[in-house]
Amino acid sequence: MSSFHEAAGSGAVSGGSVLDGVWEALKDVYDPELCLDIVSLGLVYGVYVDDGKVVVEMTLTTPGCPASESFPEIAASSIKDATGVPDAEIRLVWDPPWNPGMMDEESARLLGFGLR
Repeated sequence: MSSFHEAAGSGAVSGGSVLDGVWEALKDVYDPELCLDIVSLGLVYGVYVDDGKVVVEMTLTTPGCPASESFPEIAASSIKDATGVPDAEIRLVWDPPWNPGMMDEESARLLGFGLR
């Protein structure tokens, strides 16, 4: 089930396929208030490998979002379940601030923002 590579048994992640798997896993993480996934909402700013570890940089719709404590845990768990990556680091970032223009077209339509 694991789609990542470990460097010399160190647990370090390498290879591009893991990043694709991480993006797919994050599509299974839903904002409980908006009922849309965090990738479609534009909350995930980046997924990369840093010093052999998967890092996800993401934001929230607002700094006071009630899901602020649970999203990182849920995202890390989804990544582990889907890819076998044991300990992804989820970093909450606030720059740039999220805005509705970051959503994909379908999510914007579903939330009544219309076409951009």
